[in-house]
Amino acid sequence: MKLSKLVGKRVKDAPKDAQTVSHIFLMRGGYVRQMSAGIYALLPLGKRVASKIENIIRQEMEQVDGQEALMPLAMSADYWKETGRYENIGSELLRFKDRNDKEMVLAMTHEEAFTAVVRNEISSYKQLPMMMFQIQTKYRDEARPRAGLIRVREFTMKDGYSFHASEACLESYYAEVHTAYERIFRRIGMKNVVSIAADSGMMGGSVSHEFMALADCGEDILFLSPDKTYRANREIAVAKYEFESAAELPLEEIHTPDAKSIEEIANFMGDAIEAHGKAVMYSDAKGKVYFVMIRGDFEVNESKLKKALRCSELTLATDAQIEAVGSVAGYASPYGLDLTQIKIVADPSFVETSNLTVGANKTGYHLKNFNCTRDLDMTKVYVTDISTVRAGDICATTGEPLEEHRGIEVGNIFQLGTKYSKAMGANYLDQNGKSQDLIMGCYGIGVGRSLASVVEGSFDKYGPIWPITIAPYQVHICTLNANKAVTYEAAEKIYNELKAKGIEVLWDDRNEKPGFIFNDADLIGIPHRIIVSPKTLKEGEVEYKTRDGQVKEMFSVETVVDQVVHFVQEDFKQYC
Repeated sequence: MKLSKLVGKRVKDAPKDAQTVSHIFLMRGGYVRQMSAGIYALLPLGKRVASKIENIIRQEMEQVDGQEALMPLAMSADYWKETGRYENIGSELLRFKDRNDKEMVLAMTHEEAFTAVVRNEISSYKQLPMMMFQIQTKYRDEARPRAGLIRVREFTMKDGYSFHASEACLESYYAEVHTAYERIFRRIGMKNVVSIAADSGMMGGSVSHEFMALADCGEDILFLSPDKTYRANREIAVAKYEFESAAELPLEEIHTPDAKSIEEIANFMGDAIEAHGKAVMYSDAKGKVYFVMIRGDFEVNESKLKKALRCSELTLATDAQIEAVGSVAGYASPYGLDLTQIKIVADPSFVETSNLTVGANKTGYHLKNFNCTRDLDMTKVYVTDISTVRAGDICATTGEPLEEHRGIEVGNIFQLGTKYSKAMGANYLDQNGKSQDLIMGCYGIGVGRSLASVVEGSFDKYGPIWPITIAPYQVHICTLNANKAVTYEAAEKIYNELKAKGIEVLWDDRNEKPGFIFNDADLIGIPHRIIVSPKTLKEGEVEYKTRDGQVKEMFSVETVVDQVVHFVQEDFKQYC
């Protein structure tokens, strides 16, 4: 490809709303253009990179016996109603009616679609296990799209769905896909990707892993042990705690005027926030109130709480709801309440710490020296870990302080079980001729997110540094003084010879100033570069360098093609 004909100009300045490295360089380099909030067009350079990522994904999915299919983007809402997700998912699911007044959705994921197809195609255990996958457009009506391709509304995703006759078969196949994902991310050149235990969220299922590209711009918070043997996201991360136990002191009511928050009461009493118990009250979709207690220096992890309560939706209770159970906002605790009328959930930090200060359920008053096991009927208290892990907390696996990182979720895998098959009547006949629900797994990779995440992990101040496996082109020829026949003809000869040997080449054939040419080359980021100039041609040579600056050599015009072909081939080997 000649750069003079390439669609997608380079831009000097970053867009005003671009804050992440990938957003800035993909826009400036002519890879993408924003069409609307969270909706981007891939220009030729961006499309070439995305297609290479898709091909690597496709190859690895076929290696684990995946069969490629393609489901519709626009779907009847009836399928989503079968599983209950039509009602349970919020406004991020785009709903509309067609001209026949039929309720439709733009699919943000395709569990329902694949399950609907499979229930009509699979009838016997002899057809199992089986996995189908697709690389398809999705639409999620994201409230706050940001960071270019990292959080968008329209996106391309590989999603795959496996079907099994037993949990053991699912677990075995799940491990195969996990390994395949590790190969995928290695091949596309991600330098820092970790697989972490995760919460299944709206997808459901018992086991889930997220593949996180470590990056400062990541929205997800992860906790890793120093040796990375323990890896979990904030929603499910656990740590090992030892809580101080002391002789129980007499319960004492104290006047605490104008002190409601943990910080205010700690300042009033002149002690630390870990000497206090924190009350947080929630209500579910039906209005049921949950009284949650945790030590003052911890934060409630709502993902853990929802999982413990088997509740998909929780909101903070209103003052009226708090008063209805006999408590007072700002001065709440379970003490003295009718525990048969309210569910008490307590974190071990609250239960196992002695002599805490808690609310007295009375405006302007707190109770000092509260001890949970003494002052509450523990048969009415549900004790479970609902705390959010913090950096420096002790890892329960290694005994070392946990490290906090940020990550971009580029892939996820789930053991779904029978959540979708049972709801949609997808079953098979086992060896005994008995009908059984299909057991499912689900496997996703975001193509655009992966593209952006590679840039987040491989760049310098001038632009991206693409790995050879997904670079839009493998070699970039820069022609200095292209208006001179000797220079142009030498560059054209190298260009044609490289193409004849199967090398993907971008040739800057424009007659521009050297600084302009090199700035564009850096901003495009192709890994191998040949510089053809009148000065070096006088010596019968051209300059070769790598985009990362690690290699810079001079080669004769006669040997440069073979040398660069060799370098490209060697470059690929590190990603095998």
